[in-house]
Amino acid sequence: MSMSPPPGWYPDPRQPAVERWWDGAAWTEHRRAPESAHAGPQATGFGPAPDPAATTVLAPVSSSSSSSGGGRAKLIALAVAGAVLIASIVTGAVLLGKDDDGPEAVPAPSTQAETSPTPTASKSASKSADPDPDTLVDDLNGITLPVPEGWEKDDDTIGGGASIRTPDVIDCPGDSGLCRHGTVTSGTVTSTDETDPKALALGDIKDAADASYDEDKLDRQPYGGITGHEQVKAGSVAVAGRAGYYVRWRVHTAKGSGGYVQSLAFASSVGSESMVIVRFTVGAEDGAPPVSVMDEITNGIRSVDDSETGGGVGSGVTPTS
Repeated sequence: MSMSPPPGWYPDPRQPAVERWWDGAAWTEHRRAPESAHAGPQATGFGPAPDPAATTVLAPVSSSSSSSGGGRAKLIALAVAGAVLIASIVTGAVLLGKDDDGPEAVPAPSTQAETSPTPTASKSASKSADPDPDTLVDDLNGITLPVPEGWEKDDDTIGGGASIRTPDVIDCPGDSGLCRHGTVTSGTVTSTDETDPKALALGDIKDAADASYDEDKLDRQPYGGITGHEQVKAGSVAVAGRAGYYVRWRVHTAKGSGGYVQSLAFASSVGSESMVIVRFTVGAEDGAPPVSVMDEITNGIRSVDDSETGGGVGSGVTPTS
């Protein structure tokens, strides 16, 4: 069984240029410069331990008692004081790490600075990879929506429901601001007790048009307001295995090309089976997605409980135009 070294001054395992006190069982926080007056057997770990009171501070620098050779004595004193100051700075740096092993148990320091380790930067703030970028899950309403090629999930959606959108933004043709070519947002119907999908879709379409092309939440008119509309499509549709209804308008605006809006209503297949409204907006300007993307998304809506559940135009319910 190995014996612990006796108390004494030994080279600091993290900075050999400084001596550190070993109390026979663990390192203390007392350090000194090797040039101090405490020289003798303790430096090698043998002989009696020095007075503990003397180990708590660095040894004072003698300024020489002889008046002769004062210039040389002052020069020596300044040199020693400088060495003590440097040792003190180094000692402060190593106070951050305290090791409890004996002097023989600590490996010699490497060529890299062990006394001031640089913490590894945390990468937890970086966004993790999306395991399924092609599907948006709306747990609140019990559905999943397909994310068309070239679209993205909107992770900043506030409140219930979920959204997908085109990634690029454009300058709005009306009031200053930024607009998108397309957005799709799902939400739970809370403003009415109506459960008829047709009545809900017909009642929601104007609000959907106003929200997209009239005034925004900041009372701005990104398209200069709505000048007119016409209904281009409407009918029954199966959505995630439930009967639904949709209404689609072509909206004309004072500025810009306007676009298309659609309200799709159906009952959720999970929980309390609340009614759900999915709103679609697709611009009519150059660079906007084709209007057929509305049918693509509608056809791909599924229940979170059954990924194989069919839906969309042609799935058991014939749409009317």
